[in-house]
Amino acid sequence: MFADQRRNLIIEILTEKGTVTVNDLTNLLDISAATIRSDLNQMEKQGLLIRTHGGAMLKAEETDTTFDKTYENREKKFRAEKQRIGYSALKYIHDGQCILLDASTTCFELAKYLSETKMKLTVVTSGIATAAMLKENPYLTVIIIGGIVRNSSNSVEGLLGEELLRKINIDLLFTSAYAFNTRDGLSDFSLYEVELKRVMVSVSNQVIALLDHSKMNKSSSATFARPDEMDIFITDKHVSEEIRDFFAANNIELEIAE
Repeated sequence: MFADQRRNLIIEILTEKGTVTVNDLTNLLDISAATIRSDLNQMEKQGLLIRTHGGAMLKAEETDTTFDKTYENREKKFRAEKQRIGYSALKYIHDGQCILLDASTTCFELAKYLSETKMKLTVVTSGIATAAMLKENPYLTVIIIGGIVRNSSNSVEGLLGEELLRKINIDLLFTSAYAFNTRDGLSDFSLYEVELKRVMVSVSNQVIALLDHSKMNKSSSATFARPDEMDIFITDKHVSEEIRDFFAANNIELEIAE
């Protein structure tokens, strides 16, 4: 099992239990105690958990927010900010294009605007709710990526849809993430979803990241888009001078959706 896979599972176990011991994890994951301790120490450095004597726990303030992963709950958070970001992203889409939307709640806000468009577009998506909504618009050709659907998720996961993605010419990818920092780029907690997002990034001519301010300067289990793979970054609040300079140095267009 790769480190990203182990750490993703540790987060899922912690999300369910709140606290966990090294012995619990060695039994559940069939991994040595030394490896588990190393993982926990690294994850603490990334701000993903708090080490305790003999185990780990979630940060109290993050139990209800940072690790709240169900689609329904995430969709409610920072909705106004996501709506502004989605509206700002709309201007990059032009008639006749083929666009790709991930299953994020921010991309869903963009999809709401697309549900009323009269542009003729092909929309490819891994979002179940997104596909269900957009199929009602007669101007849109909607393609949903095949894969695994998990409980409490709006996303198709896994690489079953990779062949389809490689056969389609994608003009624009709109994607969000659980976290962004200048070292890792865009990262997420679900390794299964990250696998598909990596393919999405690789097949798209242009990558547009849509992230509200709560995702900035954070890290998560697995990276799916390095900073040099992003073309445009749309957020809802002004970023630090360090991030602004980083974007300028790496030719990433920054837009603040105010």
